[in-house]
Amino acid sequence: MRSAFAYTPRPGPIGDAGAGAALAYFGAFAVIAFSFTNPIVLAAVAVGVVVAGLRSGAHRALAAGARYGVALGLVFVAVNAIAAQRGETILIRGFDLPVLGRIDVSAEALAEGAVLAGRVLVVLLAFAVLSASVDPDRLLRLFRPLARRSALTATLIVRMVPLAARDHARLREAAALRGPGAAAVGRAATLRRLVAGSLDRSVDVAATLELRGYARGAPRRASSPPAGRHSHSFWVAGLALAGCALAARIGGVGAFDAYPVIALDTGLPTLAFAVAIGVLAAAPFALASLSAADRRPLPRGGGAHA
Repeated sequence: MRSAFAYTPRPGPIGDAGAGAALAYFGAFAVIAFSFTNPIVLAAVAVGVVVAGLRSGAHRALAAGARYGVALGLVFVAVNAIAAQRGETILIRGFDLPVLGRIDVSAEALAEGAVLAGRVLVVLLAFAVLSASVDPDRLLRLFRPLARRSALTATLIVRMVPLAARDHARLREAAALRGPGAAAVGRAATLRRLVAGSLDRSVDVAATLELRGYARGAPRRASSPPAGRHSHSFWVAGLALAGCALAARIGGVGAFDAYPVIALDTGLPTLAFAVAIGVLAAAPFALASLSAADRRPLPRGGGAHA
């Protein structure tokens, strides 16, 4: 079964945009998530990422990222509730844990953990959609001038990890088809066969790279794919999101403090910033829809009659 995070060519603005534009667009969401702790701002970023994922057709990537993000977020909330012994609103008082001793759980600690979980969820969703919607070879090509060998290594990893996952699935299926009378195949035996197959494949890949001339070093020049017609709109949206985040940060917009009591900025500038995030996130897709409507041919006989 193909991974939900694996790249699949899809028609649409993201698939047509260049890798740099897509990285700037989704990277802006991550920048905002790492820069702000206000739940209103984080909710706006999450809505923007979900809209981008749905319009890109990356439904499975969104669902898988949400599952991993929620599971990891619950861990953040639980750990922060136990580790952060601060806050004035005590919800659970005085239970003992081994080694840790007496534990009080406050509403402020839970709120801080929920904010951390929200930031992690937003970043996971953004890069899940990026991974499923943008060709990884184009992304790695961006970093090739900076680190040629690292880019080649990353390219091989991107290609080899899904193959190892498929080998593991095939080994498990083959073990299940042996019948009830056959001896059970343990994890150690499966792992040994998986590693042996991966080593054989790595030798074949090394020989192929040597035949292609990589023993003398990677070629210095490579033709870059042309940028798509929607690249400019995603570049502008990503830079505008980053610029709005910088302006909001300088202006003190979107403040949030969990201790000693929860203090949440719900003023008009914060709400305007949240709305701007949603508008800028949806703008490239709206422009692409308008552009497609303009290029659509008129139906025959649809002209006005005198």
